[in-house]
Amino acid sequence: MEVINTSGRRKTSVARAYVSKGSGKIEVNGKDYKKYFTTPTLHYYVTQSLIVSKLLDSCDVRVKVAGGGITGQAQAIRLAIAKALVELNAELKKDLRAAGLITRDPRMVERKKFGQKKARARFQFSKR
Repeated sequence: MEVINTSGRRKTSVARAYVSKGSGKIEVNGKDYKKYFTTPTLHYYVTQSLIVSKLLDSCDVRVKVAGGGITGQAQAIRLAIAKALVELNAELKKDLRAAGLITRDPRMVERKKFGQKKARARFQFSKR
């Protein structure tokens, strides 16, 4: 049985996905994905690549994810699964790219600058 190992990233989250043929079981950090992620939106992010490729009930997915918050983690998992599906079957790439699932989202938190309150917000200016 072939196991495809890929990684996905979003913000500061890194996900390693292990995808193999199976019955549709998705496990995140040793738990069922519905226990790990509590909201339906996050459930959709995790399964979106499998739904678009119509392989939701025929692939088993094990994921290790770390860093960031739960939304970033879910989106990192989505990218990792999409990359694994493309490795499994190259013909899926067209559909996954059309859904925007192959591209890594490059947006990161802007760093705080010295002499300022936050990344862009300044300290209050007092004329007198």
